[in-house]
Amino acid sequence: MTIELQLWHLITLLTMFIGAAWAGFGVLLQQVDRRLETRFSGLEMARDAAQRNTDAQLAALADQSRREVSAWQALERDFLNWKADLPIQYVRREDYVRNQTVIEAKLDGLRLSIENQYLKGGHHD
Repeated sequence: MTIELQLWHLITLLTMFIGAAWAGFGVLLQQVDRRLETRFSGLEMARDAAQRNTDAQLAALADQSRREVSAWQALERDFLNWKADLPIQYVRREDYVRNQTVIEAKLDGLRLSIENQYLKGGHHD
């Protein structure tokens, strides 16, 4: 059995083979493209989720920072008020000792005055 091929049959077969190979290659490229698209969309969704998470964390840190700044400002304001009220509410030890010494000296003077009056005869038994 012999097979005879004419040139135009060979060209037709070759063209059909190249067309089939080209179609197979096109299908393969479409599948690769779909897989890449799926993978990239998954990566994009993961990146978006990570970005939202990062944004939420940064917002929480900024809010915490604002609260801390507010707390420090309140503490500083309270401290300044305390410093302003301190001289009015409290007496220094040295001032207290000096005032107490003056009071005791006056009491000693009053006692001495009463003793002198008593000794001069100003008492009746």
